[in-house]
Amino acid sequence: MSVIKKVLTTVAIGAALMGTSASADTTRIALVVKALGIGFFEAANKGAQEAAKELGDVEIIYTGPTDTTAEGQIEVINSLIAQGVDAIAISANDPDAVAPALKKAMDRGITVISWDSGVAKEGRQMHLNPSSAPLIGNTIIKLAADHMPDGGDVAVLSATATSTNQNIWIDEMKKVMGNYPGVNLVATVYGDDLADKSYREAQGLMATYPDLKAIIAPTTVGILAASQAVTDAGKIGQINVTGLGLPSEMAGAVESGATISFAIWNPIDLGYAATMLSYNIAKGATAEPGAKIGMGRMGEATLDENNEAAMSDPFTYDKSNIEEFKSVF
Repeated sequence: MSVIKKVLTTVAIGAALMGTSASADTTRIALVVKALGIGFFEAANKGAQEAAKELGDVEIIYTGPTDTTAEGQIEVINSLIAQGVDAIAISANDPDAVAPALKKAMDRGITVISWDSGVAKEGRQMHLNPSSAPLIGNTIIKLAADHMPDGGDVAVLSATATSTNQNIWIDEMKKVMGNYPGVNLVATVYGDDLADKSYREAQGLMATYPDLKAIIAPTTVGILAASQAVTDAGKIGQINVTGLGLPSEMAGAVESGATISFAIWNPIDLGYAATMLSYNIAKGATAEPGAKIGMGRMGEATLDENNEAAMSDPFTYDKSNIEEFKSVF
C-alpha cells in the first residue's frame, strides 16, 4: 500500500465519520479487501466505482488492512460500523474470525455480503463467488496438465492457510486429479499473499522438489512471485507457473515463457457485481435460497441453499490474447 493511498483512505473514512462525505440520501457501500495495494482488488475497486456512477446515489469506501490478516479486517469493520455505513462487501482473510464483527454490523442494520473469499453464513447475507468452485478447481490443474503430456510433479503456492476461496479451489482440484494420469501433487505451501514470502516459498519448492514440472498459484500475488522465482532460477521451460493472475501483471511472464497460460475472471466485473448486489439488498431485495438479485450488466445472481451465487466462468489468457487484455486490468 502506498503512503498516498493510505492517506487518501484515511481522509475518506474521516470525512465519513464527520458526516461530510455524503448527503443523507447517499448509500455508502464499503468495499473491504484483504489488503490494500493488491492489483486484483484495485481492479475490483474500478468496477465498484463504475457501479456507483451508474447507480448515481452511491459512495464507495474502498478500504482494508495493510496486511492480509483477520485482525486488520476486524479493525476496519468496527470502524465502518461506527461510521454507520449502509453496506459492507468483504473479501475475507478468515471466514470465521471476521464473522462476529460482521454479525454485529448486520445487527445494526448494515447490509453485509462477502465476495471473492467468503465469510461463515452467520456473518453475511450472501456470498458472491467469482466463478464456480468445481470449474476453477478443474481449470487450475488442467492449465498445468495440458502442458505435461508425460505427467510429473506439481506443487501449489496458495495465499493464506485460512483463505476461504483458495482452500475450496484446491480441494476441488484434488477431487479431479484422477482425471489427469501421471500428474502428482507433491506439496501445498502458503505465501500469505505477500510478494516476498511467495517468492521465497517458490524458491523452496524448486529446491525441495528437483523434478517439479509446474507451480500452481491460485492467487494473483503468488503466481507473479512464482513466475519471477522461476525466471531468476533459470528454469523457464523446465517449470511452468500457472493459476490465477492479472493480465497486466502476467504479460511479461507469458512473453518470457515462465507462464504458458493462466486464468482469471475479470475483477472489475467482480467489484461491479458486488456493489450492485450490496445496493439492491440494502434497498430491500431479499437474500434467501432461490432468490434472484440483480447485478446490473452482469445479469442476476441466483442464490443456492447456502445463499451463495457464482458470477461467471474463468477465462484463459496466453500468448494469443495477452496483448489485448494487459492494458485492461
